[in-house]
Amino acid sequence: MTSTSASHPAGTADPVDVPDPSARTCDVLVVGGGPAGLLLAILLQQRGVDAVVLERRWQLSTHSRAIGLHPPALAALTAVGLDAAAIARGAPILRGAARSRDRHLGSLSFELSCPERPYVLALPQSVTEEMLTQRLTQLAPAALHRGIDVVAIPDRGADVQVTARRTPREDGQGTAPDGAGTPAGSASPAAGSAGTDPGPTTWRARVVVGADGARSTVRELAGIRTDLRIYPDTYLMGDVADSDDARRTAASHAARPATIHLHPGGVVESFPLPGSGRRWVAHTGTAPTASDPDDLAAIVRRRTGARIDPATTTMISAFTVQRRTARTMLRGRQVLIGDAAHEISPIGGQGITLGWLDALALAPLLEQVITRDLRHPLPTMPLLQRFDRDRRLAARTAGLLAELNMVLGRPRSTLVAGVRDAGIRAVLRTPLRHRMAWAYSMGWATLDRS
Repeated sequence: MTSTSASHPAGTADPVDVPDPSARTCDVLVVGGGPAGLLLAILLQQRGVDAVVLERRWQLSTHSRAIGLHPPALAALTAVGLDAAAIARGAPILRGAARSRDRHLGSLSFELSCPERPYVLALPQSVTEEMLTQRLTQLAPAALHRGIDVVAIPDRGADVQVTARRTPREDGQGTAPDGAGTPAGSASPAAGSAGTDPGPTTWRARVVVGADGARSTVRELAGIRTDLRIYPDTYLMGDVADSDDARRTAASHAARPATIHLHPGGVVESFPLPGSGRRWVAHTGTAPTASDPDDLAAIVRRRTGARIDPATTTMISAFTVQRRTARTMLRGRQVLIGDAAHEISPIGGQGITLGWLDALALAPLLEQVITRDLRHPLPTMPLLQRFDRDRRLAARTAGLLAELNMVLGRPRSTLVAGVRDAGIRAVLRTPLRHRMAWAYSMGWATLDRS
């Protein structure tokens, strides 16, 4: 395990600096307009807290990216009135099956572990972010500012001043005037003409939240150290059309299952997508892999016998795995959530749910900080200390489960793979399968909430 850190830029904690009188102000400034940042801003706006989101991307991503919404994630969507819409657009996964070399090892169902929401919902992250963006725009049309990159965060005690600049347009057209080229309800921090950089802009907030992902700028500028572990595993992932046989099978079931194919050459995972699509994820060993749909189709056929058509691929990605955990989620008047605080392996699909539980826990605490006019550093407040402790514990639990999934799916000799398969078959024939369903559906994740 290695340690990484970032040092404070000069002047980032100088209390004698004079605040910029032209700075825009808000109660809470959320840096990062992904799922965690958007959900937190919505929760705060619903509580009457003026929350603003700065997002460096100009447009919503069209890639599917993360797809798994566990029952606690659906509870989070219920809190912002989006659960029904998400369920209508998603694909419910009620059960999972384990197979090995054409043999059925067993299956598990989420019905007993999560009776209120007895499934994991497959919904592309692009759709999730679109829904959250629309909801935030309904509550506060000027809350989301796209094309903005944070470059400095001088902490002045009671307030935090943030310096931001406009990012280059993805379409190569340079910058744009206020609101131009952004989705409805977005805004930009300073007016300018197309192709002209309006220069840095200053924001002043009572609290700054870093929801800006695994490469968090807020975390780096705050000088928060992290613990990093890099795993040797590599994977190839793709979204393709389901075969005709799979569609016919699905028509006779309430929902298409997720299937884990254990193979001596490495695991292959298969998850239904909304419509007639399916996501395939294959372990490719420890060497870098090219993002090639034909390679994925060949691996799937060799290890599972299934035939997928690479011509129908809508997304293909090769990736490695690491786990990065912030040593604290609090610094001054800044707090981290989501991947900025705890990046874990995507195997198991727990990332979005974990970030949303951060937001659910943090929103009422920030409301207290703002409405009670609490001007102390966040790490000195008992309510935030508990938040920090509980959420990092939840992240460690999720990380361990993801690591267990990776270990089970690594390439093994035929003998070792046979022993593994026999053990999994035995467990899936006992009531322990219900505990497994509870663990994989993140039923444990709600236990740390007060």
